[in-house]
Amino acid sequence: MQTLLDEALIRDLNARFETAEPQEILAWALDASGLERVCVASAFQAEGTAVIHMAAQIRPEVPILFLETGFHFAETLAFKQRLRETLGLNVVDLTGDYTVDAQTAEFGPRLYERNPKLCCELNKVIPFNRALRHYDAWVTSMRRDSSWTRRDTPIVAETELESGERLVKINPIANWTRRDAWGYLKDNGLPHNPLYDLGYASIGCAPCTRMTFPGEDERAGRWSGLLKTECGIHVAESQMNDRPAE
Repeated sequence: MQTLLDEALIRDLNARFETAEPQEILAWALDASGLERVCVASAFQAEGTAVIHMAAQIRPEVPILFLETGFHFAETLAFKQRLRETLGLNVVDLTGDYTVDAQTAEFGPRLYERNPKLCCELNKVIPFNRALRHYDAWVTSMRRDSSWTRRDTPIVAETELESGERLVKINPIANWTRRDAWGYLKDNGLPHNPLYDLGYASIGCAPCTRMTFPGEDERAGRWSGLLKTECGIHVAESQMNDRPAE
């Protein structure tokens, strides 16, 4: 399978971008990389809002992919609409093959409790991978310090979809901290999802997200009580069993 970027170039880019500002990385991705079809994937969390704002300043029409699972908090959907209107964003809502009612009819009620991996596969992984076939690269808002599953996140990498197609994955704020993200919002007068004010630290689908408590990991409120901290898009489920010793 032909690659979009050779390994030597990826190594050089990662070395160069490790000390670069996210705006420089995004300028490369959206203007100088030669990758024509680039999208931004976001759940409109604080980090995503920062990345969206930076990307839209470089390429206003850049597609912002949002997974409309049917299980989002009303606050998340309202905030997404607010930011879309405020920044004039080109938001593309992605949906799976099942509505909430159709999923219940096919798999039974509360699949997210009985088999969260399958629920994520149906509502996130499958529709997202299907959408990515139309792009050469996608930009994320992953941070290394947000979870042990993300601690080795490179700034530039090449990934392969199940279909065998390859694309470039760009993580411009991989080395940011949570404070960096919130500092960017403050410095640029950007709003945030009001659920943060209630004690949520990482916001996903409503049935699988709870508020976090002092001292907990940032993503402790996602799939609480389960051996699961990722939906399977950024980090494969098979890798989650290899948790390092604390």
